[in-house]
Amino acid sequence: MSGAPDGVVELLVCVKCRQGEPAEPEEVTRGARLHGALAERNLPENIRLIPVECLSNCTRGCTVALRGPGRWTYVYGNLDASHAPVLAEGALKYRDAPDGLVPWRERPEHFRKNCIVRIPPLEGAQ
Repeated sequence: MSGAPDGVVELLVCVKCRQGEPAEPEEVTRGARLHGALAERNLPENIRLIPVECLSNCTRGCTVALRGPGRWTYVYGNLDASHAPVLAEGALKYRDAPDGLVPWRERPEHFRKNCIVRIPPLEGAQ
């Protein structure tokens, strides 16, 4: 079912993204709201939701990455908390693809139009 030995993939969410909002230190960022919305979805155990400080894609809105051992890594942008269902669906499809390559037509529409980059797996990594 999965290229990862334990079937685990990671969904990294930039929690520092403000997506054009003023920088108020105590304010919950749009990225943190996206992370919270995903946490509320109760993703399967083999999809680890991980907050990260910055994915350096500030001009393309809130950003996430999907990665796993022996898999292609994908980075997606232009997201907000309303995209949590789409991200959950995409993460499941990614998990179920042995190498992380979900056929283009099977990807959620937002994934098709907002892929920032895809990175091949490390050679020999499992």
